Amino acid sequence: MQILLVEDDRNLRGFLKKAFREEGCAVDECESGDRALDSALRRSYDCIVLDLMLPGLDGFSVVKELRQRGVHTPVLILTARDEVDYRVRGLELGADDYLSKPFDLAELMARVHALVRRAELRHGDMSLSAGDIALDPLKREVTRNGQRIDLSPREFALLEFLMRNAGRTVSRSRIAEAVWNYQFDTETNVVDVYINYLRKKLAVKDQPTLIQTVRGVGYRLEAT
Repeated sequence: MQILLVEDDRNLRGFLKKAFREEGCAVDECESGDRALDSALRRSYDCIVLDLMLPGLDGFSVVKELRQRGVHTPVLILTARDEVDYRVRGLELGADDYLSKPFDLAELMARVHALVRRAELRHGDMSLSAGDIALDPLKREVTRNGQRIDLSPREFALLEFLMRNAGRTVSRSRIAEAVWNYQFDTETNVVDVYINYLRKKLAVKDQPTLIQTVRGVGYRLEAT
């Protein structure tokens, strides 16, 4: 799953980002409402976890603007404000769920998974495909030519990220940020190592690899 995490508390944001990563999710993070809105309009996410009290646009304004622009990504509001009026306002503006701080991490994860499942039922099959590779984010299954391929959580997150950006070249730094949750270190080759892992597991005899190297930039997963 691709999660947009919007939280201005650096410690909490870091904790949640690590928890989502351990669940195998790809995470983009924002600390302001303006950046959150920009990210949600430019990229496709499975769920947005959104604080209300944010610098710039508040969470209410972000939800309202997204819904007015036809973005129906599930939104879970996560906030310290537990008043009924706040919950009602958020839901009326288009949020899908509401969880008050402090919260139980297991409950947060369960609610996010439930929102994504509901969205899948509403919009049909949300599986990703590129060529003869199919990836199901909810079942966490990958197949090529109908044959199941076992991937580690990190390999799965990497492939999901590449498939969500199929046909586009993504830099090593962007991959590292999305999949490993750290700023890219030019001395490390972890991205290249995991790309090779994926290529080997996805390899089909006498067929070219779908993951192309763009020299000096990064990688591109062919869309067809």
